[in-house]
Amino acid sequence: MKHIRVVLFDLYGTLARFDPPREQIQSTAARQHGLKLDATGIPEGYREADNFMAAQNATAPLRTMSPAERDAFFARYEQIILRHGGADVDEATAGAVWETVRGQKYGLAPYPDVIPMLGELRQSGRAIGVVSNMAEPGEAVAARVGLTEHVDFLVTSQDAGANKPHPPIFLEALARADADAEETVLVGDSLEADIDGARGVGIQAIFMDRDGHYPDYSGGPRITAMNQLMPTIEELERA
Repeated sequence: MKHIRVVLFDLYGTLARFDPPREQIQSTAARQHGLKLDATGIPEGYREADNFMAAQNATAPLRTMSPAERDAFFARYEQIILRHGGADVDEATAGAVWETVRGQKYGLAPYPDVIPMLGELRQSGRAIGVVSNMAEPGEAVAARVGLTEHVDFLVTSQDAGANKPHPPIFLEALARADADAEETVLVGDSLEADIDGARGVGIQAIFMDRDGHYPDYSGGPRITAMNQLMPTIEELERA
């Protein structure tokens, strides 16, 4: 493999997480509807719900839905999370909880291991980009999450007119980096949206499994923390 001079990242679940934590957000919203959640099940609920979202974006992206269709989708999305938290509710109740979740004040913040790792990548001379299925301009997302000074660009589905795993958003990232696929690697936590999407345009992919849901994953490089990234990149370059 060529020298890897560009490293692309997924945003949510890879570089950034909810702030306050998703367990707190969900538990607070559920209580307002008379539901008590087992917070230990919420990460698994988000994993399944995010896989559901990735499958949806692969066929009929959320950005193309009508408001009513989006509401129905997120009611089902929330229903998955609640079920893993021990609350098996109907779709209408799940939709009401989702509206309460949306009404809370929360944002995205980098994981503690991210900024030091981005600094290490910069020192190595590599370009850094982010590819995200968010429906707002990439510059706005980077500023809101506190990444503007740490990455070279952030491409969203709004910027590219396409969602992961479809090729245009990855090709836009390659164009912004002025790189070809063979000298690029993507790090992401969604097997369908990130890993399959990147490989679909020839980009090598590293699976980020922060919660350790896939210990037996054998589809390629897998890391569970950012301090494992540079050794993994160097190993790919030696291969």
